[in-house]
Order: sequence, then structure tokens, then C-alpha cells
Amino acid sequence: MRRLKLFVGGSFILLLVLLICSNVWVVLATQQHVFNNVDSIPHRSVALVLGTSNRLTDGSPNPFFTNRIETAYQLFKSGKVDHIIVSGDNRSRFYNEPVAMRNALIKRGLPSSVITLDFAGLRTLDSIVRCKEIFGQDSVTIITQSFHSYRALFISQYYDIDAVVLVADEPGSWQSTKVIVRELLARPLAILDLYIFKTSPRFLGDKEELNNR
Repeated sequence: MRRLKLFVGGSFILLLVLLICSNVWVVLATQQHVFNNVDSIPHRSVALVLGTSNRLTDGSPNPFFTNRIETAYQLFKSGKVDHIIVSGDNRSRFYNEPVAMRNALIKRGLPSSVITLDFAGLRTLDSIVRCKEIFGQDSVTIITQSFHSYRALFISQYYDIDAVVLVADEPGSWQSTKVIVRELLARPLAILDLYIFKTSPRFLGDKEELNNR
């Protein structure tokens, strides 16, 4: 029994150390490419908005979605990007993140001609790799919240994409705490995906031009 307790305790400590080291690596490797202000961010031809649901489980508007859309709008209106890719999950005709993002941007005043939809951004890795391999972009501004920005940049660096992030505001509530905890676990999993499992996007296909669909 004592040996079992030592084994369990040692395993827990090892996992905790790996968790901490993974998060420190991801953040330190990318933090200099995270921007909080439109005025200070360098120009990129294309912005990539990473998808999330426009509604919470209770049906109310999702502030993560709303803030990403507002950030994308401000980035485009400031002249810091010329085109926007909205990438997300398209699991059914009742759940379509890219269409929801496009509609929200058009409602804010952006022309549909500057928006391209990526329907196969099932996860962060898929969205970023497809941005390069399908849409031909090796330099991009990513739009997401701060907690998510480091992992998105870490994946971009692995694939030799010259990326920066303009962070969208985070809601100050239990919602932020919940996703931050999840992100702490997602970062070591991203390292495993990239360096151990060599995970590829679920869907690739032929190259596509940047235009409205």
C-alpha cells in the first residue's frame, strides 16, 4: 500500500510539473507576438478569426463571440488587414460558426467581399493549418481572446506562419475562469499533437482563393 501511495503521489507530481512546464513554454515562446491595441499591431493582409459559438448553452449571446467580431471589425476599419477568414465548426445546418461570424461582420458594416468562410476549422490546429495550406497564407493576424492566443501562436510557429494576435476582450465572470482552466490543459495537449502525434487537420483538400462563398 505504501508503494502504491508513493507511485500515485509521484505520478501526480510528475504530471503537475509537466503541466506547468508546458504552459510556461507555450506562453514564453509566443507572448511577444500578442497585441492588445489596434494602433500598435503590424499590418497583415489577412486576419483569421477563430470560431466559437454565438450563443451560450442558455441561449444568451456569447460574449467571447461578440468580442471577437468587434475586434475583427475594428482591425479591418483601422486598415490593419484587408481580408478576413472566419474559421470554425460547421457540424450541421443548425450550428454553423463561420456563417454566424460572417453575418455578424456584415451586420457591423463589413462588405461580404472581404470575408472568406472556412467551414472545416473544427479545432484551433485545423483553422491555422488550413489558413496556410488551403488559403495560402503564411502571414496572418489571429483574433481570439488572450487565454487562447498563446496556443494559437504556438501552433502557428510550428508551421512557420508569421502570426500575431490581436486579443479580444474577455468577459469578467465565471465563464472566463472556466475556459482558462480548460486552456491550461489544452496547451500540453497541443504540444503532444505537434511533436509526438503529428496530428493533421481532419479535412484539407484543394487550395481555395480568398473570396466570399
